[in-house]
Amino acid sequence: MKRFLCFLLLPALLLGLMGCKSQVTIDYGTSTLYTKADMDEAIQLIRQEFDTWKGCELHSIRYTSDENCNDKNLSWMNELAAARGQDATFTQCIFFESSFHSPKKGEDAGAWNPDEEYTGWQWCLARTEGGPWKLMTWGYG
Repeated sequence: MKRFLCFLLLPALLLGLMGCKSQVTIDYGTSTLYTKADMDEAIQLIRQEFDTWKGCELHSIRYTSDENCNDKNLSWMNELAAARGQDATFTQCIFFESSFHSPKKGEDAGAWNPDEEYTGWQWCLARTEGGPWKLMTWGYG
């Protein structure tokens, strides 16, 4: 009887756990510079970094616009690389914004204001022609 009850409860438990995982909305916007695959590669790096932010819950990632992929921002990405001793001359840059929720007080809030929604959080990436994206910086700009 106990075994039968366990088999009945296990699927319900698994479905409940899957329901706890939040969905992240991705907005690719419109770009004449980058394909969805280009953006997905960049978004993967953003998500990898975000996954290290203990207790934070990512809600959305949005491509800002082709206008941000300009010479001024590209120069900035190259300045950041030089300041870090990276031997790269980037030829492309891409920018995203995200929204996320910080942990509640006492739940690894760390540098975040506890239990707060952050919107407009910027992510800046760059790459050399044909190379992989590199996450260069993030935060409020």
